[in-house]
Amino acid sequence: MKCLSMFACFIYFLTHTCPTVKHSLKYFVTGSSGVPNIPEFVGVLMVDGIQTGYCDSSSKTLQPQQDWAKKLLENNTQQRDWYNKKCFEDQPKLFKDTIFSLKQQFNQGDGVVFSMIEGCEWDENTGEVTGVLLYGYNGEAFMDFDLKTLTWIALKPEAVITKQKWDTDRLRIKHKENDLTNICPAYLKMYVDHNKGFSQKKVLPSVFLLQKTPSSPVSCHATGFYPGRAEMMWRKDGEELHEGVALGEILPNNDETFQMSVDLNVSSITPEDWRKYKCVFQLCGVEDIVMKLNEAVIRTNTEENIRKENASSMMIPIIAAVVVLVLILGAAVGFADYKKKKSE
Repeated sequence: MKCLSMFACFIYFLTHTCPTVKHSLKYFVTGSSGVPNIPEFVGVLMVDGIQTGYCDSSSKTLQPQQDWAKKLLENNTQQRDWYNKKCFEDQPKLFKDTIFSLKQQFNQGDGVVFSMIEGCEWDENTGEVTGVLLYGYNGEAFMDFDLKTLTWIALKPEAVITKQKWDTDRLRIKHKENDLTNICPAYLKMYVDHNKGFSQKKVLPSVFLLQKTPSSPVSCHATGFYPGRAEMMWRKDGEELHEGVALGEILPNNDETFQMSVDLNVSSITPEDWRKYKCVFQLCGVEDIVMKLNEAVIRTNTEENIRKENASSMMIPIIAAVVVLVLILGAAVGFADYKKKKSE
């Protein structure tokens, strides 16, 4: 962008504000019983969508997976001791006891997986903090924690007995409230501060237009950008479109960058009107990337290897625990469906 005057620059930045800066800290934890080739306990730490730490019951060693995280654990004995206790004492025992109880309740043998997603999100601009705590059982959403009412929500009929038991455990509820509203946000802010050198870096994506068949929507696909806080849209004559547009989620690649897509239904667009449409990718602090809707540059289904190259990156890369991750994400998908049905 070139500004004709200081006033023009001022007006531009007033009207082109950056998206809200949100950071996230999430723990993906799984306990299992009688599942071959999978550690009985696996824990993964994600900061801003990037895998940052890993531990399991087989190695019994903390594995920080970012340089800043390694340095933090080396210099901060309190953090190191906290994670050692969580990874190799508190959480494995809790998960083992819970699995034993659920196996008795459901009269099940081995082959059981109990998973948890716990974490928080912090809005750097407003200071707002939100927390999430979800449990899954054998790949299905099992229990949700309502931080506002401090109550457990059974996500399937089989979870009601467990909900009633957990509701009477006030110490557990108080502990989880403190985790989500105090400890998690404090740790997240600490990690963001230690990660500033990398988090301030801007990496621009490659942007492509993809279409499976001539009648399919045209997908504007951006891959390889960092940080994972970007916006994407279709515009017609400079105006943002909402009808006939489907915006996809921001997903992690396996190289610590991100990808996203936004689809445009072109079935009712006449050939002469194509030139009026543009795909716009926005990353805070850099110029917009604009891709015109042009049939000549659309990659067809035969060239969709772009997506295939990123297929493995659309799953969070948990070391040696792919099956476990699928079960965790299965619980998350079930929870998303539950939330959607609840809102309807």
